[in-house]
This record gives sequence, structure tokens and C-alpha cells, in this order.
Amino acid sequence: MNALKPTTRKETPAELMALAERLRSTIGNFVRAVRTDSDTPTNAQSETLAALDRHGAMSVAQLAAARNVKHQSMRVVVEQLEREGLIKKSNNPQDRRSQLITPTCEGRAALGDDRRQRMESIARALRDCTTSEERQILHSAIGLLERIASAPN
Repeated sequence: MNALKPTTRKETPAELMALAERLRSTIGNFVRAVRTDSDTPTNAQSETLAALDRHGAMSVAQLAAARNVKHQSMRVVVEQLEREGLIKKSNNPQDRRSQLITPTCEGRAALGDDRRQRMESIARALRDCTTSEERQILHSAIGLLERIASAPN
């Protein structure tokens, strides 16, 4: 396959921008398709639980900053999650004016269920829509995406 062969030709800035847009669009479409197929749509609550899972205990202000939303909007989401028993609050030992938010066992279980459903959806698609050779190409592509994602800006 030509897609992974190294080339010595340098792409123009316009070609790199076109590739970047195609990659952005394709990844977005992929994520939406998986969430739709697995019936795990994203929402403010699931994104907040995922942020807590990735970063650990956080204050409302830290959560708002991490999710790039307004403090008041995050406060509403945290209140909903607390009412549903998916998060708990505890005193922040470094700032007595704020509380730290962490997922409860139920919150972790809900997040885990969503992730499992999405993995199963992807595994079905890989099984039904790709060959063994194409899956090997995907292994290589994942490595490239990880390298791009960790590159300093």
C-alpha cells in the first residue's frame, strides 16, 4: 500500500492544511459514528466524568478550565452528577474555600460501561469492515497519531 511508504517530497503548507482538515473531519466523524452505534452519546455529564477519570480529583474551577466551559455551567453539571450519585465532593486540603470532586463507584461504573460499549462497537466494525492487513496498517497509524498528539505545539 502506498499510504505508509516514506516520501522525500515535502508537502506545501496548503497540502498539509488539507491533510489536517481531512484528519480532523474523519476522526470527528469516526467518534460520532461510534457513539451513535454504541448508543453512548456525549454530553456534559459524561465529558465531566471522563475528565475526572483522566485527571483525578478537581475543583469546579479546575473542571471548568479543563473542559473550557464557564464556572457556572460546570457548577450546574456537578450538581446534576451529585444528585445522580455519580460524583462526590470532599474538602480541598489546599484551599478551604473549594471542594474536590471525584467520581463515585457508580460514576466509574457508568463511565466504564460507556467505554466498553464503544470498544465493542469499534471491534465489530474492525471485524466486519477490515482485513487483517488493514488492521496492521491501523496499528501503525495509531502509533503515528499518538506521536502527533504528543508533539509539542
